[in-house]
Amino acid sequence: MTALRKPPIALTSKAAQFVIRAERASDVASREALLDACFGETRHQRTCQRLRDGRAPAAGLALTAMREGKLVGTVRLWHVSAGGRPALVLGPLAVDPACRELGIGAALMRQALAAARARGHEAVILLGDAPYYARFGFTAEKTGELSLPGSFERERLLAVEFTEGALDGAWGMIVPTGKALPKARAVRAVKAPLAVPHAA
Repeated sequence: MTALRKPPIALTSKAAQFVIRAERASDVASREALLDACFGETRHQRTCQRLRDGRAPAAGLALTAMREGKLVGTVRLWHVSAGGRPALVLGPLAVDPACRELGIGAALMRQALAAARARGHEAVILLGDAPYYARFGFTAEKTGELSLPGSFERERLLAVEFTEGALDGAWGMIVPTGKALPKARAVRAVKAPLAVPHAA
């Protein structure tokens, strides 16, 4: 009797895996193009961008997702003072629209949060959709008395604590505290011509 063989399964391009790694200097152009495609050319005017302009991301907390040699996702975290409490702000999180069904955004979030916790950070804040970010532990429970330097929707200001009570009593303006970029580089980052790819 001849054993039945399973027919070979053709793997589509969507089945290709992705890899998350630390951001490299060579990623800058592709990252900026992805962010432009996701958020549009006005992304530099967003409220949270004021916490990032002229600053370097927190050490070890700028991640890139690669698929078939192409940058398809990015996330970065930044040092801030949340009403006098040290914290990180996460964003932007962006995934190439063609890869949205692969779980890249969730994988970037999990890896970024795990890396932040491992480095001893106590809390992460972001501006985003509560139903999406709730799965990662984000709520508006500790952000009600915090403000951003610009207009924002109160219900979208969310936080997660790695250390219980890290944001207890946090009140006032969230301000950047990260390492300043050299002046020439900071100006280029803000005034660089906008390219084209996606984010949050």
